[in-house]
Amino acid sequence: MSASAQALELAKVAAGAAANKKAREIVVLDVSEQLVITDCFVIASAPNERQVQAIVDEVEERLRLAGSKPIRREGAREGRWVLLDFVDIVVHIQHSEERGFYGLDRLWKDCPRIDIPEARVDPLADESDDSVDGYAG
Repeated sequence: MSASAQALELAKVAAGAAANKKAREIVVLDVSEQLVITDCFVIASAPNERQVQAIVDEVEERLRLAGSKPIRREGAREGRWVLLDFVDIVVHIQHSEERGFYGLDRLWKDCPRIDIPEARVDPLADESDDSVDGYAG
């Protein structure tokens, strides 16, 4: 068994959204062989809580536009590790320190990585917006 087409499409959207908000180390893992509750993990990190929140907001908005909303959202208040559960995919946006400490990449190293070209910054994104949340102040 491998990740469904729906999960792969949602993962592409989520990875692209994270990339557009300058997320670091975006990884998509096919966890469908290991878990029955989801097909893919999307993991990304940011150097501060404010950027974590900006990435979370962008992922939620892009997936909402794609017709999906999270059934569960955890960790948003602290802004260090936010989990968004979209059933087919689970998105983990972590502060860089949490990512290094918890090592989700290492824990799930036996799961295949999915190459998602959308995880690179969208060249059509507004590059004049160098701020995290749109405020250039």
